[in-house]
Amino acid sequence: MAIYAIGDVQGCCDELESLLARLRVDPDRDELWFVGDLVNRGPRSLDTLRLVRNLGKLATVVLGNHDLHLIALAFGNRSRAKVRELSDVLDAPDGPQLVDWLRHRPLAYYRPELNTLMVHAGVPPQWDPLLTIKLAREVEQALRGKHCAEYLRDLYGEKPDRWSPDLAGQDRLRCITNSLTRMRYCRADGTLDFSENGPPGSQAKGLLPWFELPGRQSATVRVVFGHWASLGLVQRDNLLGIDTGCVWGRKLTAVRLDGPAKTFSVKKGTGP
Repeated sequence: MAIYAIGDVQGCCDELESLLARLRVDPDRDELWFVGDLVNRGPRSLDTLRLVRNLGKLATVVLGNHDLHLIALAFGNRSRAKVRELSDVLDAPDGPQLVDWLRHRPLAYYRPELNTLMVHAGVPPQWDPLLTIKLAREVEQALRGKHCAEYLRDLYGEKPDRWSPDLAGQDRLRCITNSLTRMRYCRADGTLDFSENGPPGSQAKGLLPWFELPGRQSATVRVVFGHWASLGLVQRDNLLGIDTGCVWGRKLTAVRLDGPAKTFSVKKGTGP
């Protein structure tokens, strides 16, 4: 048995096929964990969705901000529309089925026996793993339920920018969504900042990477995440960042999670 976490694919299906061939996955024993952003910007979003969905129980996928953007487009929210990049999915005969499959993916995934929590972007400092899963479930219920269109209508926005248990309604759902799928930098009190996306050291004064905030309640587990291409591969105690910027001309990376970490990468432009 082997468990591999795979970084942001973003429509780079040639590279994903090559990476999977290199991993020599056993479909009866192994697991593939995807950190989200399966789609957008790359040339083969439709093929990527079909491939990962067809992996069945072999694949565990958490939603990223680009995945949510696709779902929002499918439900008619064009307020930040870049429809052309995802038109192959939206216009495909099986597009509705793929979107429906995608909106039934979680926003966070926790395996206590591996001491591992997977999210797309990050975890606010106030959240421990169990609270992270609980709050993610609130968004998942909205996304999968009869009020999905209402949730997606108010998906976009940068406020509220700090978590409070007193948040309610769409503000609460938006804050949870932004925290799990968009965060990179925060202020010391956990206030989110969306203006910076460069590597640590390039940010404005007073901002810290979310994983360096003092007192972070998720620090006792290994957090696996993507989203931050300029950060590159990060392997620290209880921290694994695996967005290595394939769609930006770099690499697609997988890291083995069970046992000693072993890294596998394929360069952009590598086909099966």
